[in-house]
Amino acid sequence: MKITVMSVLLIIAIAFVGSAIASGPGKTVEYPGGEQGKVIFKGDTHGVKQGMKCPDCHPKLFQMKKGSLKMTKEDHGDTTKGCGVCHNGEKAFSQSNEADCGKCHIKEEAPAPAAPAVPEAPAAPAAPPEQPAPAEPEKK
Repeated sequence: MKITVMSVLLIIAIAFVGSAIASGPGKTVEYPGGEQGKVIFKGDTHGVKQGMKCPDCHPKLFQMKKGSLKMTKEDHGDTTKGCGVCHNGEKAFSQSNEADCGKCHIKEEAPAPAAPAVPEAPAAPAAPPEQPAPAEPEKK
């Protein structure tokens, strides 16, 4: 009996660990994207709300091992593997349409140039403290 309970608990624990590493709603995974900019996979746009489940892509299209995804520019035209299975222009926007590159590839924005330092105007000299007016002599 103890072995059965321990086995069930182990299976449940493994299931939760697997979902914790997944890119679920609110989570992202970043991939280097070469000159086009990094690719950010968003769990919010690839999930249950869109009618998708993890087994739809894993492991048949994408391995679960980090770093196993190797995609070239030439791979973008292939609708039989990787992102192209869905991003084919029918299920989702086409990954081979250059106008859509920015939907996945995010280029780093160059930092804004620093504004030139403006020298501060010298502080105005402090006004001398007011002196009380001399008292008028009393008239008798």
